[in-house]
Amino acid sequence: MEAARESVAALLDAGLFASAQTLGCFLVSSAGAVNDAGMSMKAESLVLHGDALYGEKEFRRALNAYKQAMQYSRSIPRQATSNIRSSVSATGRSPSPNSLNLLPFNENEVKFKIALCHSALCEHREALQEMEGIPSKVRSLKMNLMLGKLYRISRNSRSAVVCYKECLRQCPYVFEAITALAEMGLSAKEFSLLFSQAPNRGGKLPSDSVDAQRWWNRYVEAQCCIASHDYKGGLDIYLELMQRFPNNVHILLEIAKVEAIIGRNDEAIMNFEKARLIDPNIMTYMDEYAILLKTKSDYIKLNKLVHDMLHIDPARPETCVALAAMWERKDERKALTYAEKSLRVDDRHITGYIMKGNLHLSLNRPDMAVTDFRGAQELRADLRSYQGLVRAYLALAKCKDALFTAREAMKVMHQSAKALKLVGDVHAISSSGREKARKFYESAIRLEPGFLGAALALADLHVAEGRNREAVMLLERYLRQWADDSLHIKLAQVFAATNMLSDALSHYQSALRINPQNEAAKKGLERLEKQMKGVDPDAPEEDEDNEADDIDADQDDAELL
Repeated sequence: MEAARESVAALLDAGLFASAQTLGCFLVSSAGAVNDAGMSMKAESLVLHGDALYGEKEFRRALNAYKQAMQYSRSIPRQATSNIRSSVSATGRSPSPNSLNLLPFNENEVKFKIALCHSALCEHREALQEMEGIPSKVRSLKMNLMLGKLYRISRNSRSAVVCYKECLRQCPYVFEAITALAEMGLSAKEFSLLFSQAPNRGGKLPSDSVDAQRWWNRYVEAQCCIASHDYKGGLDIYLELMQRFPNNVHILLEIAKVEAIIGRNDEAIMNFEKARLIDPNIMTYMDEYAILLKTKSDYIKLNKLVHDMLHIDPARPETCVALAAMWERKDERKALTYAEKSLRVDDRHITGYIMKGNLHLSLNRPDMAVTDFRGAQELRADLRSYQGLVRAYLALAKCKDALFTAREAMKVMHQSAKALKLVGDVHAISSSGREKARKFYESAIRLEPGFLGAALALADLHVAEGRNREAVMLLERYLRQWADDSLHIKLAQVFAATNMLSDALSHYQSALRINPQNEAAKKGLERLEKQMKGVDPDAPEEDEDNEADDIDADQDDAELL
């Protein structure tokens, strides 16, 4: 069956996994494993068959094939194995790249493949056990990266750092390792030392190496800033790198993601759109973009984005989160099923946890939201997970937990106006804490004068204490600098509460001119019109015939294609 083995290897090289799998069935079922040579060939055939099954994403079957191969290999005496390998190498056959140099049989490579199968099946403990059986001296770049990820999943940070550092010593451009090490607290100086230890590939000229290290160092500094929640410092460096590498999609997306985290929604949307213009098929962080569009009530763009993502790859977790964002307005429970699906696809997808937590809050399930936001924090704590936890704790009337979480956010992000506002939000819940809340809101505004969230919260505080005039003056001062629909809506609400209905009407209309899709403005205007007609806006409406509901609400997601 030598010819069949070579044909399976050729099919694997060509990516024809289904044909390789079928031929592999004939290969592994053939008789002949009666002596040492036959058993060795049987082991190699099982590995090839496992490669084909892995390519077809039949991970459980591939796992079984690899384990059988290991059993056959271990049953052959070492002396006999050595003789067989010598004879195989003498044939001059070149091994398949897909089989990872399995001719002659390499137990460490097969252990790595077994670990890959376990990892694909989310059996991380078993994967780690296999990887730890591979001696450190023979671990390849892929092996070290895999082991680093597994150690991090098991919360063994010290061992993860060792593996990721080894990755960068082998090749400094393993960006997954850079991000992971930055998140685990490695300093920029330590990164530079690792870069100097990396081999000089291809005999590059010194000037090329110096230039590469210069921009590499700046990229690492940006990652370190963002990992330590110095978002402004990270953004400044990314903008500097954009001058060196214009139209770099990766940097554009990183900028947009950070802007989304810190609440610069308009700038984030603009940069996501720039990235899509450069590469319309990009999927990375597109769920973040979908959430922003939903926040801005731009459902036309959101539907178009979801349509495109379903066409590109419906199985990605980003697509599931984008679908959740799209369905949230019509059916929160259906949206929740998509958020849950995103985590079944990738149980380490942070945006999936954030979306799921926010949906649980909307569905009045704050206890489940706490679990979701904690899940996001365990992977990587950022402002949104702190905000979600505070909201969930307040909904559960756990004010001490909310205050502890908000203060933790302030300690971690000591230069963040958003974190200061978060502490103020907790204090504002009780009448006795409003004075403290006011001080935190004012501090946030001093730190970041353009932070509308703090201005809106301070306006709410003024209204709660009967200082409507101060609230109006604050909001009008901001409107002179920022034409934002949320400021108009808040002013309209203040005027409506003080029975200045014509002024409220004017501001609702201004908000809708800025953003015609703003749901809060639409609902506020509808409520105001009832007030102006002398109708109680809180009175229950008579049941109406709902047969003319939007027929698109029941449209299958597949029809979006």
